[in-house]
Amino acid sequence: MSDKSDRNLVRRAKAGETGAFDALVEKYQHRILNLVGRYVSDRATRQDVAQESFIKAWRNIKSFRGDSQFYTWLFRIAVNTAINYLAAARRRPEYTLPPNEDGETSMDDMQVDLDTPEGEVEAEEIAAIVNEVISELSEDLRVAITLRELEGMSYEQIAYIMKCPIGTVRSRIFRAREAIDERLRPALNDSSGGIE
Repeated sequence: MSDKSDRNLVRRAKAGETGAFDALVEKYQHRILNLVGRYVSDRATRQDVAQESFIKAWRNIKSFRGDSQFYTWLFRIAVNTAINYLAAARRRPEYTLPPNEDGETSMDDMQVDLDTPEGEVEAEEIAAIVNEVISELSEDLRVAITLRELEGMSYEQIAYIMKCPIGTVRSRIFRAREAIDERLRPALNDSSGGIE
């Protein structure tokens, strides 16, 4: 039903009906904001990147052939827009937090109840490590793991968005997971007394 509704709205948007495209924006704006938020942490910038994604979609709606679902096409535009923003941001000087090498990330006892305040703090620290690793990955690995693990997309959808074979998607996701595991293993071992 959703796909049929999208096809109807896309058909009307291609005919120049702005109200139909507005309905698509309303339907997908939260998902696009969440997706862009995986790449851009600043809230105002995230909204700008999401808006730019919708502007690009509107400008190119007539080129949408319907080979995939509309939201997959829109997600590809949003990912590309976010990547372009990040590439431009890298060219601008930016401050970064120094790495914490003085041992302040107290991951003393990893086997604690996550419902306790201590457990929540440790879960947040693990999430921070994972997010840091993801931010350091190459763009191809970061996009693949984000679309798979955070957006829940299928390998086929990711392959379409990234314009590459499914085997390449699987390889990128594997390498990204391996990098995350490699960084987490020492922290988990240190905090749990050497669990292998």
